Amino acid sequence: MRIEADAGTCVGSGMCALTSPELFDQSDEDGTVVVLRAVPADVQLKDAEDAVRRCPSGALSLTD
Repeated sequence: MRIEADAGTCVGSGMCALTSPELFDQSDEDGTVVVLRAVPADVQLKDAEDAVRRCPSGALSLTD
């Protein structure tokens, strides 16, 4: 699985960084999503899925 993020769609709510701070952060410039680890470890997959589900703007997705 690979994490995809669309910074243009991101509204900077920070739910991803709150849900999974080891995978996501926020830009200091505008608060949009920064993916820290595009390919999560197996033990991080549930956290990645939770972050994608909780993203209010739909800026996050998981691809194979």
